[in-house]
Amino acid sequence: MAVPGDPPNGTPDGIGGGDDELRPDEYRSVVFDEDFVRAARLQEYSAQERMGEHARAVRSRSLWAGSGSAGRGNGTPGRGARQGMLLVLLIATAFAVAVYMGLRNPYVPPADGAVEPFVSTVLPLAPSETVPGGRPVDLYANSPAADYRVGAAGITLPAVRRTHHFTESQVVAALSIAKDYLVQSSLDPDVLSSTATRPVRVLLDPGQLTQFDESMTAPSGDGRHAATGWLVRFDPATAVVADSRVRVNGTLTVEELGTEVLEITADHTFVYAVRPATGAPAAVDGASLFTVRRELRLRFDREDLTARRAELVSAYVMAGPQDCSADPAAGFRPLLAGARPTTVGPPASDPYASGRPRRTAGLCGVLAPDADRDAPPSAAPAAPTARTPAPPTGGSSVSPGP
Repeated sequence: MAVPGDPPNGTPDGIGGGDDELRPDEYRSVVFDEDFVRAARLQEYSAQERMGEHARAVRSRSLWAGSGSAGRGNGTPGRGARQGMLLVLLIATAFAVAVYMGLRNPYVPPADGAVEPFVSTVLPLAPSETVPGGRPVDLYANSPAADYRVGAAGITLPAVRRTHHFTESQVVAALSIAKDYLVQSSLDPDVLSSTATRPVRVLLDPGQLTQFDESMTAPSGDGRHAATGWLVRFDPATAVVADSRVRVNGTLTVEELGTEVLEITADHTFVYAVRPATGAPAAVDGASLFTVRRELRLRFDREDLTARRAELVSAYVMAGPQDCSADPAAGFRPLLAGARPTTVGPPASDPYASGRPRRTAGLCGVLAPDADRDAPPSAAPAAPTARTPAPPTGGSSVSPGP
């Protein structure tokens, strides 16, 4: 029996009708509606278009050709094509913005957080004669520090110029942090009297705080844990500051180390008037001068400049008059007015002793005879000249400052 859709006269000859052949009822579910036809990749030319010579019967649809009625016959993309073009345009715009931002703001890899251990050398300077005494104002006037400025005014900033990778404002920031460190570690009365360390601690890189705390609680002359390498302080049982108007002179220099680090070298001489810490109040003429020469190297990365902190790399310190036998790691022990050195050389060192070795045990200089007496003042301190230990019996004199 014929089914709907069969030819009226049956199946034409030559067309297989077996079970293994395709049957007409297999196409019943296929509906060739208008949308299906429009989606075809081939499109038939119109009759007028086929009248031309060598015209092909069909043409391929453009990828951008629309399927809506508005896009037929006039070359205008349809809605789907417009959405596709908009998507491509958005992707291209996003890519262009990413490239532009990458060029304008290059990615800076974060610092690995590693901080070099701080190293220090503290060199005591022994007097070659009796330590002179007197009133602080007279002592200053008759010393090489006569023309030094008082306090923080003696720590002057140099002329500032930008470096290859740091702006002028960043260089100024590094210099001002270095000055703050010098002020807090060399002039703060509580730091000098060994009653406070926080003013210095808050200016250090967090990676150095453990080493700093160990140096304050258990100072040692092992080259890394000398309290007097980080700051200036006096043994409270030996001497106290007699005049808060400390005389200061020195220089600050800037150097760029690579693209991410600035280094400041601070070379300053600090002159203190001190008196005995115990006994009756000192007489008006019982003070004496104590001179400390500090050469510090401080480093700053961009994060340090933002947080206003410093990484203290090294310190070379000469301080006197002191006895060569005294260990200055915990605090300076000045020889006061009228005193003479009890030893002429460094203390004996036992290589068999356990514990941390004192790296500066064999280092001791001789204070120049004119360091506490009349001498022509100079505008800036000379380079340190006492980087080798003096012989146990005599040796060349060393002046901590001009």
